[in-house]
Amino acid sequence: MVDDKFHPADTNGDGKVSSAEEAMYLEARRKELEDQDAMRDAQRNMAWFALGGMLLYPFAVVIAELVGLENASKTLGDMAPTYFVSVAAIVAAFYAKEAVGKK
Repeated sequence: MVDDKFHPADTNGDGKVSSAEEAMYLEARRKELEDQDAMRDAQRNMAWFALGGMLLYPFAVVIAELVGLENASKTLGDMAPTYFVSVAAIVAAFYAKEAVGKK
C-alpha cells in the first residue's frame, strides 16, 4: 500500500526523512522566516519614512519662502496635493496589508 503522506523535508521521495534532509529543510525554513521578517521591517520603515516626509513637507515650503525662493515655494505648493495623495496611498497600502495579514 502506498503512503500518500508527504513530508516537505523528504527531498528524494523515499518516504523517510534523513538527518541531512531535516537539516536542509530546517535551514530553508529559517531563511524563509528571516526573509519574511526583513520584508516586514522594510515595509514598516518605508511607511514611517513616508509619514515623516508628509510631516516635513510643509516645513520645506515655509523654509523656501523664508529663504526667499519664491519659485521654489510655489513649486512645492503646487506639488503638495499629488505628494500627499501618493504618500497616503503608500501608508494606506501598508496598513491594509497588515490588517489583511492578521486575519
